[in-house]
Amino acid sequence: MSAIVAGTAAPTPSVTRRPRGGLLRAILRNRKAMVGAALLLLFILLAAFPQLFTPGLHGDPRAIGDVPLAKPSGEHWLGTTGLGQDVYAELIYSTRESLVIAVVAGLGATILSVIIGVSAAYLGGFADDGLSMLTDIFLVLPTFPLIIVLATYAGKGNLTVIIIVLILTGWSYGARQMRAQALSLRNRDFLESARVRGERSSYIIVVEVLPTMISLIVANFLGAALYSVLTAAGLQFLGLGDPNSLSWGTMLYWAQNQGALVNGLPAWALSPGLAVALLGVSFALLNYAFDEISNPALRPVRRRRAKS
Repeated sequence: MSAIVAGTAAPTPSVTRRPRGGLLRAILRNRKAMVGAALLLLFILLAAFPQLFTPGLHGDPRAIGDVPLAKPSGEHWLGTTGLGQDVYAELIYSTRESLVIAVVAGLGATILSVIIGVSAAYLGGFADDGLSMLTDIFLVLPTFPLIIVLATYAGKGNLTVIIIVLILTGWSYGARQMRAQALSLRNRDFLESARVRGERSSYIIVVEVLPTMISLIVANFLGAALYSVLTAAGLQFLGLGDPNSLSWGTMLYWAQNQGALVNGLPAWALSPGLAVALLGVSFALLNYAFDEISNPALRPVRRRRAKS
């Protein structure tokens, strides 16, 4: 009997392991992710190395030329401004500030959303009621008029003030999403075991809760970055930014003030608007792609070809 027991091996449970590089393969197979990443990489290169894309006479965007309001030519690809400055050089060098606004304001709004949303859901009680009320107040406020008022009275033309205003007005929607997701995780077994072990609330939130919400956090950042770049361009177009800065919104402001369309220079007015739109498209495509990758229900169904 003992021999039979000894000779009978217990069945080995099969361990299912996630394939390495699964996320990378999913991104490479997603067309939205590839197009969005390619556009974003292009803007990053323009912001980091603008001199590589402005050879010859286009190297100094602030250089005052002898031919103001010149139409596009071989020397000035997009024409010149009222001071004779090259529009193409301004467009390339303006990428840096516009991208910095999108990333910094988007990151700040995302951090604020995570702190408020997750803390409200996990702490519960009075803290949840207070933080949820604060979130609801910011959700119902008319955002763009509030941004104009804050940017005007807090410090017109200050880039830091614009970023702070974008963070303060762009966190509430993400905080509501974070709270809803954290509420669904609050009573899970792995969190209960962490409480039984006597772990602190800060440890549970940072180590146990946040890693399970990475996909939502990334999607929230991309949405906040999209909101920031569009809103900042609108503020600068209205003259609430620094008129001497190099950004796409400031280019739109001066193109309107100096009558670019009236003087037959549509490229001066359209090129910064197109750049803002393309940067927004890159963030939007990455956002949609990341949603599809993290949520199988959102993935498009591929039709199989019928065998002949």
